[in-house]
Amino acid sequence: MKKILILGGTGFVGRHICEKLVRMGWQVTVPSRRPNDAKSLQMLPRVELVQANVHDGAALTRLLPGHDAVVNLVAILHGNQAAFERAHVALPRTLAQACQTAGVRRMVHVSALGASAQGQAMYQRSKAAGEAALQSAGLNLTVIRPSVIFGAEDKFMNLFAQLQRVFPVMPLAGGSARLQPVWVEDIADAAVQCLKNDSGLSSIYEGCGPDVFTLKQLVQLAGTLAGCPRPVLDLPLALGRLQALAMELAPGQPLMSRDNLDALATDNVASGTLPGLADLGITAAPLMGIARDYLGVDACGTGPRSALLGLRKTSGRF
Repeated sequence: MKKILILGGTGFVGRHICEKLVRMGWQVTVPSRRPNDAKSLQMLPRVELVQANVHDGAALTRLLPGHDAVVNLVAILHGNQAAFERAHVALPRTLAQACQTAGVRRMVHVSALGASAQGQAMYQRSKAAGEAALQSAGLNLTVIRPSVIFGAEDKFMNLFAQLQRVFPVMPLAGGSARLQPVWVEDIADAAVQCLKNDSGLSSIYEGCGPDVFTLKQLVQLAGTLAGCPRPVLDLPLALGRLQALAMELAPGQPLMSRDNLDALATDNVASGTLPGLADLGITAAPLMGIARDYLGVDACGTGPRSALLGLRKTSGRF
């Protein structure tokens, strides 16, 4: 029976990975600053929630001994250069050092499709720098680069649906950007397959669904499935950046940022040069059938007040 340490295990993807590992009879350790808030994980057998700051190298070094592998899922979508550096570069570097000290060599790192040192967005560049920090540490490393991830609790299709509960028209910048959304269960399965196979794996896998959509098509699809289709108004880039700036300055996590728009300048689709989910034995699920199940309700019936409250709760990491 293996024992796995999962950083970011209380998040959207992490919860699915934990459930799959528990079904296999494995033990899982999930460090968190607020372990009491992780109600869904508290119900799972063989999951140990530990109060710890994952950015603290000493804390990681104490946690790692006795584990067969570590999974890193920690990521942010919004922030300034310092925030991206802390989450996507400094943490992987700290984790690599802790792994070397503790003698834990196996790691699965969930990065992002489009990670590139030449990327236009801070998000893309910081993801690439984090990968590089881990690759230079001499670990037995597998990197998974997912496209945007969808699922019943996502902050992607649900966000588009919630916006259309509130607004009579959807102003949208970057609507022509192409994306290849992937189901959260498929990314969780990919991580599990990588943990099960310690050898014979490629170093990087792209995690993409079978279908390519423009961002505008995804917004329209979310509204249609939720029963609240709204006209989508294409915004020129300059106006879109002003809108994103206004969202950045609003209280709470922004729904959109200028860095998000920069990321949309590059299509978020499989490169065709790296192995994908099929190489891990996974047949990627199409978005349409899955999204219909969790968006196919009368979303307009909640009213604008409830919808706005929902937006405040769910804005943030896609």
